[in-house]
Amino acid sequence: MGYDVYQSPFSTRYASKQMQAIFSEEHKFQTWRRLWIALAETEKELGLDITDAQIAQLKEHALDINFAEAEAREKVVRHDVMSHVYAYGLQCPDAKGIIHLGATSCYVGDNTDLIIMREALSLLRGSLVTVIGNLAAFAEKHASLPTLAFTHFQPAQPTTVGKRATLWIQDLMADVEDLDYVMNGLRLLGSKGTTGTQASFLELFGGDHERCKKLDKLIAEKMGFSGCYAVSGQTYSRKIDSRVLNVLSGIAQSAAKFSNDIRLLQHLKEVEEPFEKSQIGSSAMAYKRNPMRSERMASIARYVICDTLNPAITAATQWFERTLDDSANKRVSIAEAFLAVDGILTLYSNVSNGLVVYPKVIARHLDQELPFMASENLMMDAVKAGGDRQELHEAIRVHAQAAAANVKQNGGENDFLARLAQDEHFSKLNLDLKAVLDPMRYVGRAPEQTQEYLAECVKPFLVANAASATHNGEVTI
Repeated sequence: MGYDVYQSPFSTRYASKQMQAIFSEEHKFQTWRRLWIALAETEKELGLDITDAQIAQLKEHALDINFAEAEAREKVVRHDVMSHVYAYGLQCPDAKGIIHLGATSCYVGDNTDLIIMREALSLLRGSLVTVIGNLAAFAEKHASLPTLAFTHFQPAQPTTVGKRATLWIQDLMADVEDLDYVMNGLRLLGSKGTTGTQASFLELFGGDHERCKKLDKLIAEKMGFSGCYAVSGQTYSRKIDSRVLNVLSGIAQSAAKFSNDIRLLQHLKEVEEPFEKSQIGSSAMAYKRNPMRSERMASIARYVICDTLNPAITAATQWFERTLDDSANKRVSIAEAFLAVDGILTLYSNVSNGLVVYPKVIARHLDQELPFMASENLMMDAVKAGGDRQELHEAIRVHAQAAAANVKQNGGENDFLARLAQDEHFSKLNLDLKAVLDPMRYVGRAPEQTQEYLAECVKPFLVANAASATHNGEVTI
């Protein structure tokens, strides 16, 4: 494709080759042929007049799609399924009469969509495992590194860098749970016919209801599914698409939250995303190190979250046993949601595997705020040393306000400790003010919580899923 036509950024910039292959035309139509083979095999097993030679011919051409013939035929008949039935029949002349026997278009269309979504969910799951592993290593390394925590992006009690990372991990672990629930619950549509009643198959099998039931069961087994949906219209319920994209939206939400945190931390110069040696941060400001990967994560995540409305509205507006206003929409919205989340997780893998931490900057920010946060501890220690609580409280209040004014109005340092050291109420007590301001006194159980969470929840998950990690985090652009 040349430079004079539109190309999707999901193909050129964001999505991996693996995810693009899952949603490719080749994979789609090869899956159609696998379904036609499964249908023919099952119909033969259930007594229809279909020969081994016919099935062998279908299998011989299962992968070599004759696209030109199918496209030419579609221009004439304006029907994609019948065009591919025709093209397959050209390659398999002995079997052309039994291709798609008894089926409607949704037999290949809907079943393929379900198969592809399950494959795509599995690929994303492997990427999630990789990111969780990256973050777990980061959390363990920095489990005891104190850092200023924020509520409302205002300084609050300290936490640790590792504990903060466990919050990112926990979101992703929830996403895996949701993904597993939805993915493991997927079924095939099966062979339900034009309105979901299996009337055509009941006719083929001479009114034998048991063989109609076995048809669905055996096709599901051949395609690697535990079963088919018990009831349907012509299509599977479009709520399935909505449920799947809700999972993708959840992943996007988790990634966006992480990317926002990294962007704020990079502004504070405490933690940075990876920055290549020759990377340019700004066309005008050569010194800049913009968090472009985290920004891209947030940007694509916004698209996915909005895209989730498409299958929700589609599911809500279906008419009776089916309408066709779902087709064009789901062809775009579902594929691009998967491609987008795949791109997000590639970025997430890359960033989480290369985070740069600046402990001295983190310590400086703590030093600026910790004296205020330690004031209650200082007062308690001073009371224990024999001081008067009311006098100490008033001294702390006066000096805290003066120190805050020095920081905010004069741009000075937080000299709260120096002021206290010179105050007679404190100077006579011989307190070790530096010991009172040890950050580890104020992080609570953050180091322990981090190690416990990793040991009890995350590491067992990573061990159990070690073989499924997929992404290498290589960002295209």
